[in-house]
Amino acid sequence: MVTHVVFDIGNVLIEFDPVAAFAPELGGRDKADAFLSRIDFASRNLRGDAGTPFAELAAELDDAADSALLARYPTLFPRAIARQIDGSFALIDLLRAQGHPIHAITNFSAETWPEALRLHPRLGQVFDVTLVSGQMRIIKPDRRIFEALTDRTGARPGDCLFIDDSAPNIAGARAAGWRTHLFDGPARLERALVAEGLL
Repeated sequence: MVTHVVFDIGNVLIEFDPVAAFAPELGGRDKADAFLSRIDFASRNLRGDAGTPFAELAAELDDAADSALLARYPTLFPRAIARQIDGSFALIDLLRAQGHPIHAITNFSAETWPEALRLHPRLGQVFDVTLVSGQMRIIKPDRRIFEALTDRTGARPGDCLFIDDSAPNIAGARAAGWRTHLFDGPARLERALVAEGLL
């Protein structure tokens, strides 16, 4: 029986738009999108989530301007997470009112996580346990990060429902024995929580 609900954060509770971080510096979203493609931002950002500093990631780039801009990413980052997903936070409030333990497992750089807490203080208030990949140097879907959550909380894998917008992360949680929900919006999540008997 599910008793613990575990949320991802990016694109589940907070919209993540890295193009918005760089667009003002480059003169628009199209140029920012081209920059992200050129530097393979997705893979570098994932390495940042695993604990590599952005200054080190930037130093790998041959183009001096691209390198300097990526190095500034931690200071530009708040633009990328300007909007929260209100419906998801409303569901957390309903779950907490029912007395369910609420946790988070997030792939997030240790450099940018403090900015997220500053911009969205509720991220530091609504969870019983929060595991940040950049602090642990383990990223989803590595099974160890799910095991760390059950070790920390004393929950069994089958007690946990994991909510994430990434299919590989969902597969990782399922392989660890967890119940899962692939997030595509608060309305469908609410129906899933009702079906699990949590609301």
